[in-house]
Amino acid sequence: MPKVRKQRSVTATGPIADKSKGQHFLKNPLVVKGIVDRAAVTTTDTVLEIGPGTGNMTVKLLERAKKVIAVEVDPRMIAEVTKRVQGTEFQRKLSIIRGDVIRSALPFFDVCVANVPYNISSAIVFKLLAHRPLFRCAVLMFQEEFALRLAAKPGDDLYCRLSVNTQLLARVTQLMKVGRNNFRPPPKVESRVVRLEPRNPPPPVNFVEWDGLVRLAFNRKNKTLRAAFTTSKVLSMLAENYKTWCSLNGVATEEPDMKAVVEGVLAETGTSDTRASKMTIDDFLGLLSAFNKARVHFS
Repeated sequence: MPKVRKQRSVTATGPIADKSKGQHFLKNPLVVKGIVDRAAVTTTDTVLEIGPGTGNMTVKLLERAKKVIAVEVDPRMIAEVTKRVQGTEFQRKLSIIRGDVIRSALPFFDVCVANVPYNISSAIVFKLLAHRPLFRCAVLMFQEEFALRLAAKPGDDLYCRLSVNTQLLARVTQLMKVGRNNFRPPPKVESRVVRLEPRNPPPPVNFVEWDGLVRLAFNRKNKTLRAAFTTSKVLSMLAENYKTWCSLNGVATEEPDMKAVVEGVLAETGTSDTRASKMTIDDFLGLLSAFNKARVHFS
């Protein structure tokens, strides 16, 4: 019987990246330093690092921060990072949470720094922006197109629901481009580093309601809002939401002509012929307020 060859998990250059976890280890020390510099970490900061990998960035963060909390799902990486700091002055400053960052409860932190696995980029952005208390900033590396979508403006080709939702909650700044050869193994795409600064105080908006509106608008982002909001499917959904709202608020349920109500709101706000791809955050805020006044809800 032929012997089964055991797959290696380590090479001469370090652990082998697990593709199923989206691992690409940042190997260029100048890029690592650039990211840490742009996070402006101070000696009083607690830093959250998502996916420390082999610990190249972790060590640099430990040199500057009061404490680093690393969240890592891969036990091989936990062993690697632990080995890097064992017996050094940094050992007491490092705390490791073993688990999936999306499912893990996050502790207090001042700054977040991460080379984000591309397959969970959106989930991480909104988990961080929902975190309380608010943190000062997050410096995150993403696939280039995703990073550009985060900061896209009305009229840009990449402007989308992700752009609007992120910019409602945070200021987004593009920091630097990172070529694929700075990673081991090289990913198939280029990367970019962005900084997210949560808006403080947060906007007084029901985010579920907001996202429902924005999702409908961007489902047909180059169509007019009249076309996007008056399909039979959308009108039926809004009618059901209206009945639910009336029931929850003790209001006698009427049977409004939902198409007439929606068209009335669009006419009132001057957005009937507007396209989502051209609308600003303020445009969407005004539209949501007008719909809510008319008892039209999106959650």
